[in-house]
Amino acid sequence: MTPPDERLLLVTGATGYVGGRLLRRLAESGRPIRALVREPGRLRVAADNVQPVRGDLLDPPSLVSALDGVDTAYYLVHSMGARADFHQLDRQAAQHFAAAAKTAGLRRIIYLGGLASEKDGPLSPHMASRQEVGDLLRASGVPVTEFRASIVIGSGSLSFELIRALVERLPVMITPRWVGIMAQPIGIDDLISYLIAALEQTGAESRMYEIGGADRISYGGLMRAYARQRGLRRRMIPVPVLTPRLSSLWLGLVTPIYARVGRSLISSIRNASVVTKPDALQDFAIRPRGVDEVIALALRHEDREFAETRWSDALSSTGKSDTWGGISFGSRIVDSRTRTVPVPPDAAFAPIQCIGGANRWYYANALWKIRGWIDLVVGGAGLRRGRRHPVELAPGDTLDWWRVEAIEPNRYLRLFAEMKVPGRAWLEFEVVPKNGATEIRQTALFDPAGLWGRIYWYALYPLHQLIFSGMLRKIAQHALTAHSASGLTRRS
Repeated sequence: MTPPDERLLLVTGATGYVGGRLLRRLAESGRPIRALVREPGRLRVAADNVQPVRGDLLDPPSLVSALDGVDTAYYLVHSMGARADFHQLDRQAAQHFAAAAKTAGLRRIIYLGGLASEKDGPLSPHMASRQEVGDLLRASGVPVTEFRASIVIGSGSLSFELIRALVERLPVMITPRWVGIMAQPIGIDDLISYLIAALEQTGAESRMYEIGGADRISYGGLMRAYARQRGLRRRMIPVPVLTPRLSSLWLGLVTPIYARVGRSLISSIRNASVVTKPDALQDFAIRPRGVDEVIALALRHEDREFAETRWSDALSSTGKSDTWGGISFGSRIVDSRTRTVPVPPDAAFAPIQCIGGANRWYYANALWKIRGWIDLVVGGAGLRRGRRHPVELAPGDTLDWWRVEAIEPNRYLRLFAEMKVPGRAWLEFEVVPKNGATEIRQTALFDPAGLWGRIYWYALYPLHQLIFSGMLRKIAQHALTAHSASGLTRRS
């Protein structure tokens, strides 16, 4: 008999939000995994124990090879964002997968559905479809572990991005009735833990679990909880009537959610999503966190991923030009530009490493001084701190009103702003070899604190354009001049 940790797993929806997080955790465990994706190139998790396989749940023949030898499969797909009839697409996909799983002799299917109470009236089309999928999978005869989850909170999750966008952008909110509906939000880490724990289940019976976090709270309460952690004051004015269609159109204007997705999402909020059957707490050694903790974790996780991300990689993958400004990533606004110089990377990085302090900022130094005086007047650090050494930098060093957050010699520098601003700001420099020369990328990032933060960014945007473009140009000139001079010295 094959040991449990060596049994082959299949993950569907591996490029989705939950599927991607689950795949990463499973890959770290060393288990053999097969990821079913329509476009293998979109798979973000690369590991020796992860095998991408091309397939489509609406194409039954493609499922035969995907399920060959599989012990347990995760079913993490739904079609809410599709333009066509998502109910029919969900039904067909579940029927195709159930039939293929039966033929392949799977030991178990683990399915993630949605939690909604029928006590509040008929389920929305979206929630009814999610629950129908569970029924169709069970009808195959393969044992199914179904988790019906309340709204999921995590950096990048649909619900979190919806709440974040509303709270960050609207000091005063006109709130329809659905904002008062009760939910039991669950953190993404706790949800993934449940999905992984289900691998240890044995037996030939199917099980259904309702899962949620430690707190029951309304959507309005969730918005207030987020606002508290971000230090924002928000006022909510309830209105008795606001249809799902009008709400979805409004969400499409002020949040990252498409109107058609927002309409399905809001229509599903008419039913409470709270746990009424606590079987999961009895069968699994998992104690989900409360709302305040999962929001804090979401914000910290976002910061960690941001710290580990090269924005140049993320942005260049979109096919955009080498210069842009005002592009939003999560809650952050990005202004980035590049310049290529015919010098090696160490020569391009040398003027970057010497920036600030007595060396000044290469361009518009009078404006930097004025901004420093203003910062001092309002209680900030200003430019008085200077820098520890004229050339050397290390993580934690102060640099005028900046602090060195990360540095990789001859490659990368990230500074965090400690001046008084309505939000958080970073300045990054990265040098990359390119076709015998070096590309210098300079990126300013701003995490605005509410509406005033956004007003601050866009009010100063023309000035930032002038200063940052001029500074990058001067850095490139210094690098070229110094390198040319060193070449002449060597030749002489």
